[in-house]
Amino acid sequence: MSNDHQQLDEMPKLIPAETATMPVSFEKYSKRVLLKTILDRRDSGLGLLDQRVVVGGWVKSSREIRKDLPPKTTQPPVHGDTKVDPAGGGGKDVRCVEVFQSRIPFLRTIIKVFGGSNASHQTKEKLDSILTKPTPHTVSMLQISDGSSVISLQIMVDSSIAPSSQLMPVGTCILAEGVLQKPSIQGKHVIELKAEKLLHIGLVDQESYPLSKKSLPLARLRDCAHFRPRTTTVASVTRVRSALHQASLLFFQNQGFVHVEVPVLTATDTEGYSENFQVLTSNFSAKEPKREEPVSMDDTANVSLETIKQSIIEKSKKVEELKRSDSNKEALAAAVQDLHKTNQLAAELVARSKSKSKSKSKSEHVRTDNFFSNQAFLTTSGSLHLESCASALGNVYAFGPRFHADKSESKKELAERWMIETEIAFSELEDVMTCAEDFLKFVSDWVSENCFENLYFLTKRVDKTIVDRIRSMVLTPFEKITYATAVEVLEKVNDRTFDTKIQWGVPLTEEHESYLVDEFYKKPVIIYDHPKELKPFNARLNDDEKTVATFDVIVPKVGALIRGSQKEERLNHLSKRIKELGLKKDQYEWYLDLRKQGTVKHAGFSVMFDVMVLFATGLNDVRDAVPFPRHHGKLHN
Repeated sequence: MSNDHQQLDEMPKLIPAETATMPVSFEKYSKRVLLKTILDRRDSGLGLLDQRVVVGGWVKSSREIRKDLPPKTTQPPVHGDTKVDPAGGGGKDVRCVEVFQSRIPFLRTIIKVFGGSNASHQTKEKLDSILTKPTPHTVSMLQISDGSSVISLQIMVDSSIAPSSQLMPVGTCILAEGVLQKPSIQGKHVIELKAEKLLHIGLVDQESYPLSKKSLPLARLRDCAHFRPRTTTVASVTRVRSALHQASLLFFQNQGFVHVEVPVLTATDTEGYSENFQVLTSNFSAKEPKREEPVSMDDTANVSLETIKQSIIEKSKKVEELKRSDSNKEALAAAVQDLHKTNQLAAELVARSKSKSKSKSKSEHVRTDNFFSNQAFLTTSGSLHLESCASALGNVYAFGPRFHADKSESKKELAERWMIETEIAFSELEDVMTCAEDFLKFVSDWVSENCFENLYFLTKRVDKTIVDRIRSMVLTPFEKITYATAVEVLEKVNDRTFDTKIQWGVPLTEEHESYLVDEFYKKPVIIYDHPKELKPFNARLNDDEKTVATFDVIVPKVGALIRGSQKEERLNHLSKRIKELGLKKDQYEWYLDLRKQGTVKHAGFSVMFDVMVLFATGLNDVRDAVPFPRHHGKLHN
């Protein structure tokens, strides 16, 4: 068995007490019982004994036992659950029956060599009875998961229902109907399902199925992103990600924010300094205008290649007949010459066909044109459009993908990033910093309470500090310092050397941020009032005219998690900033209109959602926190 389940033996049950007395109920849309309604109860399912249920899932691990022999509780599994582990490795045990059957040819050879006519008839009969003895009935013990719980359900399937060879490979999908009972084999399981019928079996080709191995590193799993959610680790990460999303939406709804969908396609450079993806239309089937073919003077222009091939066959037969007969040599020579010319004609038609095909492929090149009246880009941020909505709706937020064409090798950046963005009307920098801190505390508290089983598993498998780090986020007040203070603290560090020398105007790197939160303040830190050169063009200029009203929330483990600012509501200042940076003013006319018509002070922030998943799960690479990562050099699926 995999350690996945062993690590959960002592997991505290935080399910409400009333759940233990609730009867099992079928899932509304698939007419089966979700495993979490059985396994995540306070009594681990004991209150459901003797109930008939239908469950479905994928085999995580398995083993086979003989019905006529007392089971061994220490027998290792034949197929192990796919563990996400950097060490890799894994293997499979072979049943004694399989070993014996593989030696049958060898035993027959022994009988032939040493038996012969001198061997006793009785000895031969005994050996023959051994060789022809039928395979005993067996029971497959399967651990299945349907994705609803960290824990797997044990299912016992008799070989009379389905052969173990079909059921035992890791990844096999089954839908089983049976009765819940106490485990037939003493072990860690509290309850099991005795299958009475199988309603569906989805077979697996072990040779090509990537999760057949017992242990795979996360980096290897990225090459089969369509299968990796079936591993317990990635499934837990995905459930935590879903919980973070749910908690985020709940926070904003509780605070009266209005959800707004901002455009993915935009004509505006929303940040003013990022590399953008330009959007063009393409038509791979587009063709150049058909040209009139010149009239051919060649008599063979309209002769098909198939006709010529048939003629070659007939002329070849004629030549063979002439060779077998006593015909005169002149007739044979004429037939051979005719066949030779026909072969030449066929070769000419083949060459002509290839030439036309090559010319045709050149004409079918990808044609691009502008679908829109102006240039279009994938948006890097939805904050500008949110400002428009905040000017009418007050407090708004958006959640969706944002795109950056930076060729960064950072483990915290992707080409397609998921972001939560907010904008609050009549809000200033201090207000929005408070909102950001409240948001992180709420989300951390909600996830720790409602996703504890997955966090507990990841604590054992990925990072031992996950639960403590999340609880610390809830209970610890954040430290607020200016960028200038952060530089002063870092300049006084004498016991270590940073790769990037710190001085005023230099952006804080990951190692700078890590030192501040992990070693100096030992708590989350909010750094505000950055030099204007380091921040977007629309951040509000402070009175010193050197810094802007921006802030970054730096947290342990991952560094910068939230970036925000108070926006520049003064038309003259914003116009001057656009000019200073050399941005195309015509792209921002609509944005400047917001300052001309009923302007308002407003502020907001952006949450790097993928990085928040890293914080909550203990992972080190954002590519493992996203179901289908898109990054420089590789586009999975």
